[in-house]
Amino acid sequence: MPTPSITTTYAGEFAGKYISAALLSGNTIAQGGITVKPNVKYKEVVKKVATSGLIGNASCDFTDAGSLTLTERILQPEEFQVNLELCKKDFRSDWEAVQMGYSAYDNLPPKFADFLIGHVAAKVAEQTEQNIWQGTDATAGEFDGLSTLLAADGTVVDVTGTTVTSANVIAELGKIVDAIPSAVYGKEDLKIYVSSNIAKAYVSAQAALGYRDLYNVGKTDMNFQGISLFVANGLADNDAVAAETSNLYFGTGLLSDHNEVKVIDMADLDGSQNVRIVMRFTAGVQYGIGSDIVLYT
Repeated sequence: MPTPSITTTYAGEFAGKYISAALLSGNTIAQGGITVKPNVKYKEVVKKVATSGLIGNASCDFTDAGSLTLTERILQPEEFQVNLELCKKDFRSDWEAVQMGYSAYDNLPPKFADFLIGHVAAKVAEQTEQNIWQGTDATAGEFDGLSTLLAADGTVVDVTGTTVTSANVIAELGKIVDAIPSAVYGKEDLKIYVSSNIAKAYVSAQAALGYRDLYNVGKTDMNFQGISLFVANGLADNDAVAAETSNLYFGTGLLSDHNEVKVIDMADLDGSQNVRIVMRFTAGVQYGIGSDIVLYT
């Protein structure tokens, strides 16, 4: 078991909180960038209907016209877990030792326990965000992400990308728009999902053209030629995807599982001084019609 690294200090008064490094937000789910399908216990068949030529000239007879294409894919969330064990002994010399109690049967410092719960949940959100876009099933703790699935589908519209900078970002986004199928262009939920570096390059290019304040941009919604730009933190640098939100799916069992972290004191179970942090959840992604999606890599 790895020993936690604790840096102690008695200078000044403890502020009552811990500061963690900035965590990558799981914004694809939180900001509605993907269709969430909860309560998937094992598998769910994702179906999408496409029709064409439904309207014909009127006649006295029933004349079958048009076509209906039913596409289906299997959304199968995988099971994941967080298992972390800490020894209470490692915290006795810390400045929160008094919060553990004076008995030899002490507890994990309450404030640290609260911090640890939030930290673990946030780290899971960060990893899930990355998995949604660039995960690979062969790697432990990951499922096949959308970029991985789309790259393996020959029906997806592929656009060859490059290293995106403020000098070429407008031209590169133009390539993506040009590749969007006519049947999809103009749909209400159509988005261009871009990586963080593409978003930064686009803001810089807009500022240089005078469309944004160069030094005080603030957080504003972005779009390119009328199409919403969605900054997907989990996308790899220089990658982008143009798709309808209704064509991208995230599946899980219970959404609440992603917010539940169990802290188990093992003292009453095995007599040890260990505390276990446990989290279990399921997650997976899928898409509907590949030919309606543009993959820029």
